[in-house]
Amino acid sequence: MESDVLVVDDSAAIRKILQRVLRQTGMAIRTIHEAGDGQEALEVMKSQSVSLVLTDINMPKMDGIQLLGALKSSPQWHKIPVVMITTEGGETKVGEAVRLGAAGYVRKPFTADQIKEKLAGILEPALPL
Repeated sequence: MESDVLVVDDSAAIRKILQRVLRQTGMAIRTIHEAGDGQEALEVMKSQSVSLVLTDINMPKMDGIQLLGALKSSPQWHKIPVVMITTEGGETKVGEAVRLGAAGYVRKPFTADQIKEKLAGILEPALPL
């Protein structure tokens, strides 16, 4: 079954890179939605069915930790896996994300293989032709 993914990052360039990397993983992805911050992500999720969220931690308006908290406290969205994409060098924010229920994290800069490895078991691989 194909999944819809939401990519949340305040950098349009990073969102495009993540979209390309997601397509390269061979995972069964139907649609990749985008949002520039946590508030925008919540708006997208009100109108789109999403089965995975990849989010940056550091963003304006609503950061990734706040978004994660909002998703995990929502009866509608609490089961959606959230993977943090971060430049954070320290373990404080990453540890907080894991405690809040993040499915994992990937540090920037990342490779397609790192994303694929992190998503293994979260998303189904595409069926071979």
